Amino acid sequence: MTFADLGLSDELQRAVNESGYTEPTPIQASAIPSILMGKDLVAVAQTGTGKTAAFVLPMIDILGEGRSRARMPRTLILEPTRELAAQVAENFEKYGKYHKLSMALLIGGVSMGDQTAALEKGVDVLIATPGRLMDLFGRGKILLTGCSMLVIDEADRMLDMGFIPDIEEICTKLPKTRQTLLFSATMPPPIKKLADKFLANPKTIEVARPATANVNIKQWLVNVTAAKKRDVLMKLLRSEEVKTGIIFSNRKTTVRELNKALQRAGFASSEIHGDMEQSQRIAELDRFKKGEVNMLVASDVAARGIDIKGVSHVFNFDAPWHPDDYVHRIGRTGRAGATGVAFTFATPDDAENIQNIEKLTGLKIERYAPTEAAAVPEEAPVADDSAAPAPKKRRSRSKAKSETTPATASTQDAVDEATPVVDAAPPVPVEDPEAERAPVPERARREREPRRGRSQDRAVPVAQPIQPTEPDEPSFADSDWNGPVPNFLLARLTY
Repeated sequence: MTFADLGLSDELQRAVNESGYTEPTPIQASAIPSILMGKDLVAVAQTGTGKTAAFVLPMIDILGEGRSRARMPRTLILEPTRELAAQVAENFEKYGKYHKLSMALLIGGVSMGDQTAALEKGVDVLIATPGRLMDLFGRGKILLTGCSMLVIDEADRMLDMGFIPDIEEICTKLPKTRQTLLFSATMPPPIKKLADKFLANPKTIEVARPATANVNIKQWLVNVTAAKKRDVLMKLLRSEEVKTGIIFSNRKTTVRELNKALQRAGFASSEIHGDMEQSQRIAELDRFKKGEVNMLVASDVAARGIDIKGVSHVFNFDAPWHPDDYVHRIGRTGRAGATGVAFTFATPDDAENIQNIEKLTGLKIERYAPTEAAAVPEEAPVADDSAAPAPKKRRSRSKAKSETTPATASTQDAVDEATPVVDAAPPVPVEDPEAERAPVPERARREREPRRGRSQDRAVPVAQPIQPTEPDEPSFADSDWNGPVPNFLLARLTY
């Protein structure tokens, strides 16, 4: 089947052929004829299947007849993010270059004055995010009574971002006799309820099982520790021959830090996240599209807004928190029939997220182990204490000399270990041999003998004179004697 078989005009077929497309994708082949017939449509299709062109191409031909009026757009396309809105606008410029159609883009981060000026002139196609549209509608700058076609794109994403109440209110402002097209990657109950409420007998198209990842994408799950993630990423970028890659992270701070690390490592990388101004994000995307940088580090704000040919690899540096985000992230590669590779890093804390992703997609992601060092280590075996050598303790000189002593007190050993060793003092000389044979009181004998377990090398302090053992005899302290103690009296003193 060719685009000529779908009933498109010659001018539109020419623009499509010049863009490099010759055959419609399954979603385009199924949706375009129904849209040209004016039917409402519910299309369930995964990202990267060409669904944007599925509603842009027939809308261009439908708008070929008639003219626009001031502040009353003829068609309205609702997108959840500024990136997606800008992407749709690019598609209109590319495919509608042989049609004289006017277009306005209502998104945040762009001057509201320029947008209202475009509306005043009248537009055929209005592409808007719900927030900015409701803002201008509340200011009386726009009327929706002349809108004959409404496109709700990425409806499941609208649900995640809390836009469903705004969409319901917008639908009440539009004419009831309109054509409504709803595109979504999944069909949760709130989206089904929205379709039943605002679409009239729609035709349902499902080109793939909801939330099924593109079969052209080779998916790998890399089990790593959090500390090894950056090292593993660097190795994969060098070993996988990455031509053009997008690296997704859950946090903006991680995006900034990772981009700096890649640049220090010599990679031509850039970043895009929610803290950047819209003009900055568009500029970085243009650099990526032109090939000035081949690595783009992004947060989920860009997961659904990047439509660039030739993205060979996608890296989920952080496992996505929501399973739907996984499908949309890896959908940045393997687009338009091309093949791609997607790596998802998973730490032990990501086990539940990975289970939810595999449950949603119905596929078991194949495990990939780049290096043994990078993989999550297995639980280490418990060491055998009996086989391990005992730690060596510092031994003092006194303890080494007393090792032959049969019994020692453990508490006193600890004291000896902590006490510094000093040179032994010489013993007190005894001049009278007879004095040594004199009877010595038991208490004095114990004081003069070293205690067991204590170092015999340690200096023994000289005992001071104490009271005599016989209390009825006066001590030298009570007498008038102030000379040296005679040797024959030493036996009567206790040391």
